[in-house]
Amino acid sequence: MGSERGAAAPAPGDVLELEIGPVAHGGHCVARWHGAGDDGPGRVVFVRHALPGERVRARVTEAGDRAKFWRADAVEVLEASPDRVESAWPEAGPGGVGGGELAHVRLDAQRAWKAAVLREQLQRLAHLDRDVPVLALPGDDERGGLGWRTRVGFLADREGRAGMRRFRSHDVLPVERMPLMSDALAELDLLSRRWRPGARVEAVAPAGGDSPLVLVDDQPFDVRRGKADPRPNARSAVREQVRVGEREWTYRVAGAGFWQVHREAPAALTGAVLGALGDAAGATVLDLYSGAGLFTLPLADAVGESGTVVAVEGDARAVRDARRNVHDRPQVALHAGDVAGVLASGAAGGGADAVVLDPPRVGAGRDVVRAVAALAPSRVVYVACDPAALARDVAYLAEEGYALAEVTGYDLFPMTHHVEAVALLTR
Repeated sequence: MGSERGAAAPAPGDVLELEIGPVAHGGHCVARWHGAGDDGPGRVVFVRHALPGERVRARVTEAGDRAKFWRADAVEVLEASPDRVESAWPEAGPGGVGGGELAHVRLDAQRAWKAAVLREQLQRLAHLDRDVPVLALPGDDERGGLGWRTRVGFLADREGRAGMRRFRSHDVLPVERMPLMSDALAELDLLSRRWRPGARVEAVAPAGGDSPLVLVDDQPFDVRRGKADPRPNARSAVREQVRVGEREWTYRVAGAGFWQVHREAPAALTGAVLGALGDAAGATVLDLYSGAGLFTLPLADAVGESGTVVAVEGDARAVRDARRNVHDRPQVALHAGDVAGVLASGAAGGGADAVVLDPPRVGAGRDVVRAVAALAPSRVVYVACDPAALARDVAYLAEEGYALAEVTGYDLFPMTHHVEAVALLTR
């Protein structure tokens, strides 16, 4: 295997012929390039748009003699994997926009890919051998993994065309299709409009409860009239409804605020958290990184009027939404502030029966884990959006005496490498 330049080290733009190895965290596979006279293990190349076992020609996108690894995009498949399919979103292919790096992979193989990453991260960072199932959400198989996004965002390029950023770049590429967005969003026809160059366009179409909402640079936009809605009372938030079994909860969420983007994700995660929590009547439960209150409301109902839910969130907009959402739940104490700081201050109380953690992509970290362990909960329910962060925090919790009892993956982001997981840790 070599470069078309011959013996010289590859440079960005060069094309290498590579044998593709295993999947790795981040949406790529691992290959190795051997230069002339290289008898060692070879230089690691992270290759996107490939599959394990394939032989491809890959265009180098990042390289350098001092780099620990190189990056490349597979641009020609010489020997294809049986898991390869025609891309569901070519605009997210080599050289294209980010957000659809597994669109060339059969849907069940995408879940196997994500399960392999979860297993590898737990093994490498937490020293646990654990097979992790990755479950599909209702409706995804029938839709071919498309049409699941209830929230999308676009940037207008210099000509006012709606686009997205090129992968690992600030460049905006116009897009004609975005097959991951829901039918309700597609019907808004946002991609065919011309926008003010540089405008940021965000659209929300709740899975249940409200009509779509469009914001341009955070201002409500009247799609029918094709212009901003200047009224001071113009709608800037949406109602979201979440149903688990016979229970249903209604939330108010700012249009530009955080909410799970898959139409079935709020219900799937809420059901998983409540299931892992078990009987919580009368308990004291901490809901850390509580956002707009997705879990806070169900937890309040689970502990009942004799229990307590202590919710902690650092984002001011999410806290404003949460205050509205929990206003009629007197058993909820809501704290605004950095989670580590609130825990260190003692404001969250001196003990807890259970803790629910839903940290951002970087994870909770050692300080928060230690503070959680100091509260001596009998169980910790961890909702993770990053396998590496989950594995690191599981290792930290193990140092504090908590063992991983259960972990399940959820395919909340078909066609991408992202995967959510819910883990239960017990003392």
